[in-house]
Amino acid sequence: MSAHVKSGFKEWIFTTDHKRIGILYLVGSITAFCLSGIMAVLIRLELWSLGPTITDDPTTYNVWLYMHGAVMILGFQIPALTGWFANYLAPLQIGAKDVAFPRLNAFSLWLFWAGVVLALLTFVVPDPPDVMWTGYPPYSVVTSGNTALYSFTVLVMGFSSIAGGINLIATIIFMRAPGMAWGKLNMFIWTVLAAFTIQLIFVPVLGSAVTMVLFDKYLGATFFNPGMGGDVLIYQNLFWFYSHPAVYVILLPGIGMIFEIVATFSRNRIFNFKVAVYGGVGVLVLITGEVWVHHLYTSGLADWLRVFQMVTTLMISVPVGILMISLVGTLRGGAIDYKTPMLYGVGFIFVFLVGGLTGIPLAMASLDLAVHDTHFVVAHFHFVMAVSMTFAIMGGTYYLFPKMSGRMYSETLGRTGFWLFLIGVFVTFGTMFFVGLDGMPRRYYDYQMFPQLENLHKVQTIGTMIIGLAVITILISWIHGLVAGEKAPSNPWGSRSLEWDTTSPPGPGNFGGRSIVVPDDWDPYCYDKPGRTL
Repeated sequence: MSAHVKSGFKEWIFTTDHKRIGILYLVGSITAFCLSGIMAVLIRLELWSLGPTITDDPTTYNVWLYMHGAVMILGFQIPALTGWFANYLAPLQIGAKDVAFPRLNAFSLWLFWAGVVLALLTFVVPDPPDVMWTGYPPYSVVTSGNTALYSFTVLVMGFSSIAGGINLIATIIFMRAPGMAWGKLNMFIWTVLAAFTIQLIFVPVLGSAVTMVLFDKYLGATFFNPGMGGDVLIYQNLFWFYSHPAVYVILLPGIGMIFEIVATFSRNRIFNFKVAVYGGVGVLVLITGEVWVHHLYTSGLADWLRVFQMVTTLMISVPVGILMISLVGTLRGGAIDYKTPMLYGVGFIFVFLVGGLTGIPLAMASLDLAVHDTHFVVAHFHFVMAVSMTFAIMGGTYYLFPKMSGRMYSETLGRTGFWLFLIGVFVTFGTMFFVGLDGMPRRYYDYQMFPQLENLHKVQTIGTMIIGLAVITILISWIHGLVAGEKAPSNPWGSRSLEWDTTSPPGPGNFGGRSIVVPDDWDPYCYDKPGRTL
């Protein structure tokens, strides 16, 4: 930080500065990512061979699955994308001095950290949650595991995201710099606005669902008890009515960050910008609530509903395809510089296409019935969401590292971490497609009925170790950059976007007391015009 900025422990704890709050979201989300990654390693070690490997208790395995899924989504991806990136970057990109409600912003941060603490209690309570990240009844109602801890963790994280969403939407609408018209907004801003809109609409549905489970188990309610007139399918519909839109809460800021990276390192305007905003981002918001039933194809729903939802699931690939065409088109004719952030940008495109193309057969009810709840589905959603969005988070963090820290990271360490990550992903999840097609069910503690799959499971576990080595390399590169990295210039990437038109790192008020006025002929991707500063 600048010399006049206090950086003690107290200042960080009580801060309302959007940049510091964004960095604290980053610290929390990376902590959650490492915890979730440890759970993934334990899961893969257990599946290394037939029979019990590192535990003989299936409930312990269920706890690992619960922690891995819930923490990866609720503790890592959503907070990193809508907490770290949105908080740090959005006010800078629109020329604002801070967010609209700084204290509400701090409150949302500490709710998130409270959720992280609740998740960590899983390791110390005598009856840890074992309900996966979905919390399906009737198991979540009859299990001896602590379903209340699961429900409260989800609710606290949900309140955090609602508070953050209200704040960032108000900031984008009302605090743009003079001259910052809607048509001049970065793609990242559009995606953040869309993601928080989805979040505000659908998070209350998830909160209602987990609260109903809480009432069923601890207060004797019968929402999901068929013997008393309830229906477990009510929960599944409520859960996925939120959780599939949550895919786009994660996807939209992630792909928005990739757009910023690709445009900067290609020195190109975003291809078909308006089509990508309105036909891609806008249409996703409109139809995201119409595609949840493909998660329930095997649950006994009426055939007409399956057919309808099959059509809407296929339809949503159109706006996603528009965004991907826009990304690839931005590369065309560009003067591409393959720095570490750009490697993650191109890696995202490749990994996401693998996930998206394998999702098309899963949208077809007749095909999905054959592979539903197998490792094929696990491989698909890791490619399309878990891995691709992690690429976006890692690439975006490298991209913002000079702005955040005032120092440069090591390109050698950065590139090494990327290639290890990419190789590990394809070794782990590429082979998982074949295991799934051979019938390996997901969530199974053992697979003695499939002894022929043991060698492929060993390959997947080796791939997970490669990913772990990649994560260690990435963390070392960041720590090395913070401690010994070269001093960063204010705009090391030569970007035309507004966040780079200030010091690295920015001081209080973001722009050194300047009042930002955006010229009529400016836009954040004007690489075809001579360089200018505001």
